[in-house]
Amino acid sequence: MLGWDSCDVILVTGDAYVDHPSFGMAVMGRMLESQGFRVGIIAQPDWNNPQDFMKLGKPNFYFGVTGGNMDSMINRYTADLKVRSDDAYTPGGVPGKRPDRAVIVYSQKCREVYKDVPIVIGGIEASLRRIAQYDYWSDQVRRSVLIDSGADILLYGNAERAIVDLTHALAQGRSVSELTDLRGTTIVREAPPAGWTEIDSTRIDWPGHIDMIPNPYEMKDTEKMSCSTDNKTEEGADSDVMPIKIVPMPLQRKVEHDKDTSYVRLPSFEKVRNDSALYAHASRVLHQEANPYNARPLIQKHGTREIWVNPPPIPLETDEMDSVFGFPYARIPHPSYGDAKIPAYDMIRFSVNIMRGCFGGCTFCSITEHEGRIIQSRSQESVLTEIEEIRDKVPGFTGTISDLGGPTANMYHLTCKSETILKNCRRLSCVYPTICKNLETSHKPTTELYRAARKIPGVKRIAIASGLRYDLAVKDPEYVRELVTHHVGGLLKIAPEHTEQNVLTKMMKPGMGTYDEFKRMFDKFSKEAGKEQYLVPYFIAAHPGTENSDMMNLALWLKKQKMRVDQVQTFYPSPMSLATAMYHSERNPLQRMSYKSQKMHIPRDIAQRRLQKAFLRYHDAKNWPMLREELKAMGRTDLIGSGPNALIPAEDVSNRGRHVPRPGFKPKGRIKR
Repeated sequence: MLGWDSCDVILVTGDAYVDHPSFGMAVMGRMLESQGFRVGIIAQPDWNNPQDFMKLGKPNFYFGVTGGNMDSMINRYTADLKVRSDDAYTPGGVPGKRPDRAVIVYSQKCREVYKDVPIVIGGIEASLRRIAQYDYWSDQVRRSVLIDSGADILLYGNAERAIVDLTHALAQGRSVSELTDLRGTTIVREAPPAGWTEIDSTRIDWPGHIDMIPNPYEMKDTEKMSCSTDNKTEEGADSDVMPIKIVPMPLQRKVEHDKDTSYVRLPSFEKVRNDSALYAHASRVLHQEANPYNARPLIQKHGTREIWVNPPPIPLETDEMDSVFGFPYARIPHPSYGDAKIPAYDMIRFSVNIMRGCFGGCTFCSITEHEGRIIQSRSQESVLTEIEEIRDKVPGFTGTISDLGGPTANMYHLTCKSETILKNCRRLSCVYPTICKNLETSHKPTTELYRAARKIPGVKRIAIASGLRYDLAVKDPEYVRELVTHHVGGLLKIAPEHTEQNVLTKMMKPGMGTYDEFKRMFDKFSKEAGKEQYLVPYFIAAHPGTENSDMMNLALWLKKQKMRVDQVQTFYPSPMSLATAMYHSERNPLQRMSYKSQKMHIPRDIAQRRLQKAFLRYHDAKNWPMLREELKAMGRTDLIGSGPNALIPAEDVSNRGRHVPRPGFKPKGRIKR
């Protein structure tokens, strides 16, 4: 027994407790423990039983609440809004062990049992709902989760710095209401701070003269400080790809304001709830204020109150990352679960996270909005030490490390060549429309890490399971050779996501020419190694802007490549992503917007979403009736039959007369709009 009479902090989570650095609760608990605080954890409490929230008594400082490693709504519902049959973060995979909107429910229960205890919310669910956000499950814009939960403060992103500063401040007797300027936090204010300059961005179109719009890819001082994109298309870029431009803000027209005492006002919750174009505009502004070195605070009115979003946290340095991953994790689930399997743990127990963040900027992904665009990497020594710990401590280890990766497998130690440019850049992606000339693309640290890891006694194989950014990989053939020769067990996952330029530009993904280049290298090095190996491409159906003809062309490409993909997904509008703003507003926030802008096609009805997914699985006989109907409607009957150019076979006589829903058919239970 620990001999404590109370806990300083009690963390409440929607996941089963696993003491492993891939689980956020374990990281936060170990971080606070390293600072001398007494930490208790209540995992998956029964939200209908107040006593579950009183198990550890009253915390001295605060309750820390998270929904878990996933947003609780994504955890429970599929892209077609069906209830999932399992929960990977629960013992036995049993579903229903956490409530919908877990952050809100847990916070309210903590307040119910101890009314005077501060509540701090964090984790990915809180992080991606820090301002007014479109909620796919209710098909409406919801208020900031800070308002709905009644919590005192919200920590977003990877919150090690913020949680340590906050906890020490409370231990010194300060109140949460005094902590108004912590990076990576969101608070409620009655009014903006006095003496600050407000940069008004509450409308899309402003009347009168507007000065030239500053290019977000350029620096202001000298040409040598600029990132590699200007208003002209870069060599090698797709001709119809244009840089993102910031909507002009009137107070910025002629005067430069002190960024330390200026903030950006977003359209209010009430405005974005009722005006989807304004929602898309607000989303673009938020994404432009994502660089922790030049971001300004954001403010958004919710009724009579103001949501104040402080700038993102400063990324951890390598030695700090090493410290976080070097805590004395048990690396196993809590003993109270007995022999019950926790699927998420089984998936990662032999894997090692080598970095955080992603500068890819894919519009359908929310990793960047949570972890940031600046890569935070561990040292080689730290990674090798963790591999040795897995070898020595983790039950069932047989010599295979299942992954050395992170959000992306090959961004380890990749960063901007210039610290000055890094701190001034507002680019949404370092690799789109082409790779920035200021980005370090040498994979030498990764290659050296792989080689050192293979030499560890007791390690027989190092696999790479994280998704690979192949447009970066082709810049370093030595890395590709190393990867293909030693770390591909027959199959390698990559994610072109689509083949058609119409869709790729809305995803901010590279064209298929880069895929073809990588495949040539992959095949060449596999042959040299004497191995028969294959690429496993991932694709997305029903992404905003995708026409049925785009999916048909993708299916034809798959057939030409003799691919029959089984791992496919339908676009899922996760909170805060740019693609979700497209889905909700039918507008493209990657381009300059106005109310007269042409609207995008959004595959919204369940029938159309299923049809687009069916094109990805053109080889599945269950999809043929649906595809025949659509191909006929498109005037592409030449793709039906038995010839070499046919996509699907002709109708089986025995199936004639069967009712086949047309793509425009709207069944009961369709996605509301």
